[in-house]
Amino acid sequence: MRKKFITNLLFLLVLNFLIKPFYILGIDAEIINRVGAETYGVYFSLFNFSFLFNIFLDFGINNFNTKNIAQNEHLLSKYFSKIFSLKLLLVAGYVLLILCAGFLWGYSEYDLRLLLILAFNQGLVAVILYLRSNLGGSQMFVKDSIISVLDRFLMILICSVLLWGNVTNKSFEIEWFVYAQTVSYGITLLFALFWVWKKSFYIKITFNQLFSMVIIRQSMPYALLILLMTFYYRSDSVMLEKMLVDGRVQAGYYAQAYRFFEAGNMVAYLFSVLLLPIFSKMIKARESLVDLVDISFKMMFSGALILCVLCFQFGDEIMSWRYHDLSSQSSQLFSVLMFCFVCISSTYVFGTLLTANGDLKLLNILAGMAVLVNIGLNLLLIPKWQALGSAVASLITQLIVSITQIIVSKKRFDLHLTYKWAIQLLAFSLSVFVIAYFSHLHISNWVMAMVVFAVTSSILAIMVRMIPLRRMIEIIKNE
Repeated sequence: MRKKFITNLLFLLVLNFLIKPFYILGIDAEIINRVGAETYGVYFSLFNFSFLFNIFLDFGINNFNTKNIAQNEHLLSKYFSKIFSLKLLLVAGYVLLILCAGFLWGYSEYDLRLLLILAFNQGLVAVILYLRSNLGGSQMFVKDSIISVLDRFLMILICSVLLWGNVTNKSFEIEWFVYAQTVSYGITLLFALFWVWKKSFYIKITFNQLFSMVIIRQSMPYALLILLMTFYYRSDSVMLEKMLVDGRVQAGYYAQAYRFFEAGNMVAYLFSVLLLPIFSKMIKARESLVDLVDISFKMMFSGALILCVLCFQFGDEIMSWRYHDLSSQSSQLFSVLMFCFVCISSTYVFGTLLTANGDLKLLNILAGMAVLVNIGLNLLLIPKWQALGSAVASLITQLIVSITQIIVSKKRFDLHLTYKWAIQLLAFSLSVFVIAYFSHLHISNWVMAMVVFAVTSSILAIMVRMIPLRRMIEIIKNE
């Protein structure tokens, strides 16, 4: 299982590093420049508003399904058609709910029209994620990896034509971006559906009420966890927009920094996609998890830390290079959000481990506390620091969650998280900050300074075994 994790992770990382950085830095950032921070802030707020109700698209079925298919692969052909039909029903209900919620929240007619398309897109994504849960649970990681980047690849093609293809004399409109998402998600869904159909050999739209109620009841703890996590992940921009006079502009500034955070988060999320079915299978087989947890966490932490420190040290240069309309707090906001990324990266290992073990009650209690902390801090800090206040609230919340999950996982699985392990992490972190400081101080060209920092830090991570390259090569050769 360790070999399967490492080889598929490398393939997944290569695909995502080829596609997603260009999408975030090239396409998405250019769209913000073209439409302006305020217009993009409207889109970003509506997008996150639609996310708050994502629980009604999923009800925790995806994580429940991944875990069960990984442990009992024969369930794919037995249950797929019934769950797929349930998913379509949930999508219809979700779209209706979003429109009602948006009307009650006080959105304008234009906002509601845009929200309707975004809700439909979220429905397409939900079906894609369900199909991916079957691919991942069946250990079809290569196909799952391709699906994970296909929508962004298609978005790059479509938006590149709209941005630079001179196909129209009109200025780029945010609606075009939303329609491009619809087309990209639709094509991706068809590819995923074809591969799952080949595996299950049987797809029929047939709704079974009794079966659906049983599945929803069994997946309800996963649903509650997703709901709570969504609130403390996505409520920031919605609160920003409603609490401040210039809330839409502030949400736009928040979105500028958040897109870089999301680029890193997309890569970090890949670890959990691979780890959930692998952890689930290993737990059922009573295999030792110590080695895999150590490898995956150190790889995740070292990569996240290097990216975070790079953004902290070169934040002014990066933001000024990519965006035109910036606030006085943009680089600070950017740095704080990237520190959030380090905390979140650990939850993709330890949170996924606890999910695979079925510790949903504990995770839900922790997530519920995180929601209260996050909303309370946002209410306190947004009036004082605007968008920066939201970022600080997120950092404190994510730090509490990640530390708690590490402590609980250590006790649950008897992990070898000793003082020596903690000192290794601390020493590596301090070293990375020192390398960043001297790179920035002694190299005048900031792009060259970033390259030197990234290469030097990566070499250091390999030398001190934060990236256990030799161990990974031995596993690939011997297992």
